[in-house]
Amino acid sequence: MASRAPSVEKPFRPFSGYVMLVVELLMLLGAIALFIVAEEVGRPRSVSYGSWERGNVALMAICVIAGIALSLATFVSLPGFFVTQPNVARVLVLFGNYRGTVRDAGFWWTNPFTSKTKLSLRAHNLNGERLKVNDLAGNPIEIAAVVVWQVRDTAQAQFDVEKVEHYVQVQSESALRHLASLHPYDDGQVADVKTSLRGSAQDVARELQIELSERLGRAGVEVLEARLSHLAYAPEIAGAMLQRQQASAIIAARKKIVEGAVGMVEEALQMLTDRKMVELDGERRAAMVSNLLVVLCGHGGPQPVINTGTLYA
Repeated sequence: MASRAPSVEKPFRPFSGYVMLVVELLMLLGAIALFIVAEEVGRPRSVSYGSWERGNVALMAICVIAGIALSLATFVSLPGFFVTQPNVARVLVLFGNYRGTVRDAGFWWTNPFTSKTKLSLRAHNLNGERLKVNDLAGNPIEIAAVVVWQVRDTAQAQFDVEKVEHYVQVQSESALRHLASLHPYDDGQVADVKTSLRGSAQDVARELQIELSERLGRAGVEVLEARLSHLAYAPEIAGAMLQRQQASAIIAARKKIVEGAVGMVEEALQMLTDRKMVELDGERRAAMVSNLLVVLCGHGGPQPVINTGTLYA
């Protein structure tokens, strides 16, 4: 079954509401004047009935009918007035047919039988709820996003989806779940995957905005910005993952300390050799390296040892 072509917005230029308001007042005054004339013509006179009297009765009937018609036309046309505020559009539908969209702010008038639906063109903030999903590594995480969007095509937003606000909310949650399943929470958890939800925030936000633009394009919605507003491990594994992060941090810190200590020992041995302060054979060099590494890498302060013999005893 072929899919229906998307709706396309078309502009509509209504009549000026101020001009039509003057016309309405003139019509109302004309109706009142006709009723007054009918009353004057229909007043009884002290003459016999004749052709002149019958002519007055006919004129009175015409004035009354015309006055009633003008009055009905005046009241029927009143619903045709409407006001369009800045950044608020009016989608006009007449007997099931799309007439167009009024984007210009002002006081307008159109066919009174036309339905005039308001549609905001302002930027909307969608503060999504926290979702519990699994990342690429299978870890349960909590994630939420903030999406800034606005209506681009009023015809699509009004006719191609049921409720544009609800549609944006559902599609944003779906896109966020799909995005979380494509990335691990942290770096190094999955091989051959360089981006992560926590370490690549800009890349993840860009991917989310692109996917939302594709999903919401059919509703005539433009995504201005999309970013993660909350990211954390699920409570049931938060403690274990915290210990893992602490262990990784400790290992990285110890590695940095060892690298620095090795460099300092190498520099010390090179200075002793260059200045020829002491001749060290292999065993003495090994003992010095061991002592220096213990001093530099140990957590506590070094304890001095007094050697009462030689280096070999």
